Amino acid sequence: MVSASLMPTGAANTVPPPFLPPRVTFEHYRDLFTRLNLARTFGNSMVVTVGATLASLVINAMAGYAFAKLRFAGRERLFQVLMAALVIPAQVGMMPLFLMVKGLGLVNTLPGVMIPALASIFGIFMIRQFALAIPDDLLDAARLDGAGEFEIFRTIVLPVLAPILVTLATFTFLSTWNDFMWPLIVLSDDAKYTLPVALANLSGEHVQDTELMMAGAVLTVLPVLALFLVMQRSYVRGVMMGSVKG
Repeated sequence: MVSASLMPTGAANTVPPPFLPPRVTFEHYRDLFTRLNLARTFGNSMVVTVGATLASLVINAMAGYAFAKLRFAGRERLFQVLMAALVIPAQVGMMPLFLMVKGLGLVNTLPGVMIPALASIFGIFMIRQFALAIPDDLLDAARLDGAGEFEIFRTIVLPVLAPILVTLATFTFLSTWNDFMWPLIVLSDDAKYTLPVALANLSGEHVQDTELMMAGAVLTVLPVLALFLVMQRSYVRGVMMGSVKG
């Protein structure tokens, strides 16, 4: 993919295709940022992905901790209902979700793209399983010292949850960055397109320009690859700790 993106126009379509570019050129990357304004699309994806990841960490952490450690009526029954909902395909909920987003006036907006990623049953489950290992005596001691529930959550629970939050952040970033179907449904203005949607349009408009499409694919993969390499150690540690505690 990288090799094809650096080839002159038409070189990737020769038979047999060359493994290395006969002449290295960056003209396709230059076209993406000048003629096709991919910088704006890249910015849209970053806003949606980073915003959804940060919001999902807060919401999933609070919900998972509540299901693990706070006592309220119907806690176990509600958690069982959430677990049962895991078997429902995401596509089934897209129409009701779209009607809800439309009711909120968020169709064709970047916040509307973020909504499905703000909270997930899988994320709540991960946090809950990890939070179950926090000793109740530690939380009760903090309450006896006069700490409020939010202070306990901020000063005691969040540091303990840090490894699993890193893992959840990685999962959420990857799924939101690569999501194609929901942004395609909720967005109609090409100025607000995210990278996967813009790349799909690119393949339709420039179906013969293989090198240009490969350059777009490389730019789409690079942030995900960089994040995984940076977070790899914490990500693996969080998965391993979660598997032991689960």
